[in-house]
Amino acid sequence: MLRYLPFLLVLAVWIYAFIDCLNTPEKEVRKLPKVAWVIIVLLFGQVLLGPIAWFAVGRPRKNAPYGATRPQERRWVAPDDNPEFLKSINEDEEARRRKNRGTTGDEGPDDTPPPAGT
Repeated sequence: MLRYLPFLLVLAVWIYAFIDCLNTPEKEVRKLPKVAWVIIVLLFGQVLLGPIAWFAVGRPRKNAPYGATRPQERRWVAPDDNPEFLKSINEDEEARRRKNRGTTGDEGPDDTPPPAGT
């Protein structure tokens, strides 16, 4: 039974790479068209060249946000990493403060009462 283990491992990697290649969306495949990767995985699967090439080069990166594969497609991962988002939060907060100042009526920045000691 132990002598069949290498064959079974190669077969398992081959099948996994093939299914992974088929299930990957076309726009996320790197370097070559998806059809070319399927053919490479199928033709060179028994010697593990096709599956290893797929995992190393063709498979999309898992750390690429939203499936971006090119640098110009990459987006911010978290809102606190996006300066435009942080700027919009500050602008919203300032607009809310201005609105609250206008609706409260008598108290504004210039209408503060004098200190009690004078």
